[in-house]
This record gives sequence, structure tokens and C-alpha cells, in this order.
Amino acid sequence: MIMKELNLDWSNLSFGYMKADYNVRCYYRNGEWSEVEVSDSEHITLHMAATCLHYGQEAFEGLKAFRGKDGKVRIFRLEANAERLQSTCDGIMMPQLPTEKFREMVTKVVKMNERFVPPYESGASLYIRPLLIGTGAQVGVHPADEYLFMVFVMPVGPYFKGGFAANPYVVIRQYDRSAPLGTGIYKVGGNYAASMKANKLAHDLGYSCEFYLDAKEKKYIDECGAANFFGIKDNTYVTPKSTSILPSITNKSLMQLAEDMGMKVERRQIPIEELDTFEEAGACGTAAVISPIERIDDLEMKRSYVIAKDGKPGPICRKLYDTLRGIQYGDIEDRYGWVTIVE
Repeated sequence: MIMKELNLDWSNLSFGYMKADYNVRCYYRNGEWSEVEVSDSEHITLHMAATCLHYGQEAFEGLKAFRGKDGKVRIFRLEANAERLQSTCDGIMMPQLPTEKFREMVTKVVKMNERFVPPYESGASLYIRPLLIGTGAQVGVHPADEYLFMVFVMPVGPYFKGGFAANPYVVIRQYDRSAPLGTGIYKVGGNYAASMKANKLAHDLGYSCEFYLDAKEKKYIDECGAANFFGIKDNTYVTPKSTSILPSITNKSLMQLAEDMGMKVERRQIPIEELDTFEEAGACGTAAVISPIERIDDLEMKRSYVIAKDGKPGPICRKLYDTLRGIQYGDIEDRYGWVTIVE
């Protein structure tokens, strides 16, 4: 396969959709998954009664591939994303995609679109979007009998325009992203639809993102928009424990790195008032990796929790960020088996 060189301004890419050369697809019919198909089309054909359109039988993942200094392409935590997708499948009654099939399709689509993997030190990466949808026709509230799983990719720049910089957040009390025993722990589109109004409100007020409290009591920290929260104090990495938070693979990785840096790690309820005690804090996820938090304003309570007193990311956030990025790019030894090298 001859790949033409792309004429892209890699260092100034936005975080948005761009057509690549190929995507890969497979179908679940008659109780089994089909062989993998390759497509160069950006479109899919759906029955108007498909369960993904009516009853939200839809799940997705997000992971990245990076080109290292040695030219090799590395995919970060492929298996962890496969496992989280399987958990989501259980939660909304879809057939599990085997990890082996997930690995085959993700590595294949990255290899076939290798010219879209940004160069080392460009600040950009290849974003990988696996998508599973119910395609079988159903007008009663029941699971579909047919499903489509596909994976497409695109090169992306930083999620936040300022890159690794401290950002302001605002507490949104009038909206909840998810219920305590609802779908918050699953990566389904409905959770993101539920966050759009609050996110727009935050942006209209001049903030980078919205900040949610628990839906039941409005006392405890839940999530930062579509990212997990963590705080640093007394050499301890603290992150919320909640039944409505998506288990972030980035957060799990950072917890492991924090432990290996000699820090204590706590997953527990965090009262909002505790924000006053954190030396550093951040939002973490695949898209942004870490977005350090400058301050969190609670407008309704007329309180502002200033965390980055000088407006800059703290030293522990910086070390965690640099270490994780170093593993992703192959600059730091992967002692955890997190990286899959595309051969």
C-alpha cells in the first residue's frame, strides 16, 4: 500500500473530525460477530427503527495512537478500552465484543491510516473512535438482534486550545449529567447529550468547562464535564468514588503513576468544601490527558475555590502529565504493558 505524505499543519490541528483513508467494520448477526470489513466510506445505512436511534443502544470509546521519536506508532491502553466497552455492553444489553476482535480492528485501522499519525513532538495525536450501535429494527423497548461495530480515526490537536494550562471551571447545580444508579458509569452517548446544556452555559459564562456535584445531595464532587476530577494534597492523590462517574482509563493510569511516585491514593467522597484544601487539582481524560484547574467558582453559593494561586499548573500535575505522555510516546519505559506497538 503506497501512502502519500499529508500536507497538514500538524502543530495547529484542532480537536475535531477529519476524514482519514479507511475505517473498519464488523456485524453481529445470528448470535455471532462477522469477519472484519474495510471501508473508505464515511456513511452507514440504518433502518429507521434501529434501536440506536430510538432506545439509545449505542456505546463508544476513545483512545489514541502516538508516533515516537523512533518512528514507531504506539496505541495507549487498548485492552482497558476493550474491557470498558464490554462493561457498557452489559449495562445496556448489547453483545460483548471480544477483546481479540477489538484489538484486531483497532490495530488494523491505525496501520491502514498510518500517514495520519502526527509526527513526534507536534503536540498532536491520532484519535481512535470505536463505535457500537444497535442496528436491528425494534419498536418495543427491547434489545436489537443485530449490531454494527466500527472504528474510525482522525488526527487531532489538544482538546483545550491552551494545551497544558490551568483553566477555570464553574459549578453547575441546575443540571445533572447522570443519576447515581443510572448510566453514568457507561460510555454512552446519552450521558454526553445530557451534559450539552450545562457545558454551553459554562462556556457562555466564560469558563472552560462545567463542574458537577452529586445528583442526590449536591454535596460531593462528581465530575468535571466529561472528565474525572482529582486533587492533590499532603502527598495524596484524591479522586471521587461515585456510582455515576465514568471510570476514566486516564485516571486509573494516573493513580498507578502517583502510587509509584510515592504518593498515597484515595478514592472516596469529596465534599465540595474540601476544594479549599487542595494544593493542585485537575480534570483528566483521553482527550486532554490532564487539564489543570486554576479555580472552581460556585456562583450560586457565591464562593470561589482558587487552587492554582499563581494561575499555573502545579509540579505534581506537571510530573504526572510528563510521565504519562512519556510512556505514550515511548520516551519512558512502559513498565505496565499499557502500550501496543503497531507492527
